[in-house]
Amino acid sequence: MNAISTLKSSILAGVCIGIAGFGFLSSKDIIGTVLFTFGLLAVVHYGFKLYTGTVGFMGGSKGLAVKEIPLVLLGNIIGTLLVALLSYASPNDLQSVAQGILEARLKTGILPCGLLAIGCGFIMTTAVKFAKFENRWLPLLFGVSIFIVCGFPHCIADAFYYLAVPVSFWQANLFDILLLYISIVIGNGIGCNLVRLIMWNKEA
Repeated sequence: MNAISTLKSSILAGVCIGIAGFGFLSSKDIIGTVLFTFGLLAVVHYGFKLYTGTVGFMGGSKGLAVKEIPLVLLGNIIGTLLVALLSYASPNDLQSVAQGILEARLKTGILPCGLLAIGCGFIMTTAVKFAKFENRWLPLLFGVSIFIVCGFPHCIADAFYYLAVPVSFWQANLFDILLLYISIVIGNGIGCNLVRLIMWNKEA
C-alpha cells in the first residue's frame, strides 16, 4: 500500500472512530460504550488503518513498516477532526461533554494517563487479533467497553474528544494538552506491543 492509500485508509479509520465517539458523547453511559464498538468493528471489517490496530503489528510480516505509523496517526487525527466539526452542528451539547473528558484527563495527569493508556493498547491489539486472525468478533465488543469503563485512554478516540472541545479551552491549555496527547500515544504504542516486548517476539 502506497503512502496516499495509507493516508486515505487512515482518514477513514479516524472517521469511524469519530462517529463512534460521537455516539459515546451523546450517551456517555454503559450503552455508549457498546455503541462505540461500531467504530472498531467498521475499521476491522473494511481493513482501514488505525493506529491502535496497526502499531502492534509494525515491522512484522502481518503489519506496516515502522516508518508508516506516523502517517497512520496523522490520517486518524484528520478523520476524527472531520467528525469533530460535525459535533458543533449537533443539538446535544457535545462540546461540554468532550471538555469534561479532557479536563478529567488533565486532572489525572500526563504521566498517569500515559501509563493507563498502556492498558488500552494491550486490550485493542488483543481484540483485533481475535477478529483479524481468528474471525472472532465478540472480543471487540468487550475490549472497547472495558477500556472505556476502566478509563484507559485511546489516542484516536481522545483525538476526537479533544478536537470537539471549544477552541478557547485549547488556547488556555495548549501545552498541557499536547504533552498529554503525546503521552497517551506512547502509552498506547507500548500497550499494543506489550506481549511482543515481554516475549521478545516480533510476530507475537
